[in-house]
Amino acid sequence: MSGFEQLFPGTLPRLVMFDLDGTLIDSVPDLAAAVDRMLLELGRPPAGLEAVRHWVGNGAQVLVRRALAGGIEHDAVDDVLAEKGLALFMDAYAESHALTVLYPGVKDTLRWLQKQGVEMALITNKPERFVAPLLDQMKIGRYFRWIIGGDTLPQKKPDPAALLFVMQMAGVSPQQSLFVGDSRSDVLAAKAAGVQCVGLTYGYNHGRPITEEFPSLVVDDLRALLPGCADPATGITLADLQASQDRESTVAVTGKFWMKVIKALARWRWRA
Repeated sequence: MSGFEQLFPGTLPRLVMFDLDGTLIDSVPDLAAAVDRMLLELGRPPAGLEAVRHWVGNGAQVLVRRALAGGIEHDAVDDVLAEKGLALFMDAYAESHALTVLYPGVKDTLRWLQKQGVEMALITNKPERFVAPLLDQMKIGRYFRWIIGGDTLPQKKPDPAALLFVMQMAGVSPQQSLFVGDSRSDVLAAKAAGVQCVGLTYGYNHGRPITEEFPSLVVDDLRALLPGCADPATGITLADLQASQDRESTVAVTGKFWMKVIKALARWRWRA
């Protein structure tokens, strides 16, 4: 039985929201190169790919602070140093995404959902300025009607604001929606929004198995969601999704922020 058949018996979700890094793309090689360049410019030793793989997932600011701290905990990092490091990292990362690749099954899954008329959104903690070049490079931007970057809204995942905002824009309920991600932040955001969540085993999640976060379903390949493509051993169904927030919640943002968000979303509407 496919993932969709387990989670949405007899139907399909009207909206599927995806994380980006660790879910659709493996971006760690480029992120690690930018982190190491930042550290070297600050006179520090490089961190290396495996360390960076455990640090990604909570946005650029947190990644830089973790790199400066040399670990997940970063409260002791000086804020001035962190700001300098962030600027160096952003400049380095903007130069190249040549090492970033799509995971297997991503295009097949996006293409299938589009053919079924399922709306799709991208919700990432990656800064907005990097999202468009990556989507163009990967040739998947046209599949997403709504795209939310890490600085599009005031809140990032695990806050559910972006999920709630997209569902409001799409006019769908949490029961009609699905979130697909690879990390604790993704699962927490989905649960807080009252949305079922698929967790991917190949992502980052700070080195911890995604099963420890108790998503609704765990799969090794996105194609396991599709009817006729699933290996029964691929997914693990977990019951009793607990929503910690009212399902009728909406996202409150200022008028200025509404204009920023609407402008950002409008840029991508033609891709759908």
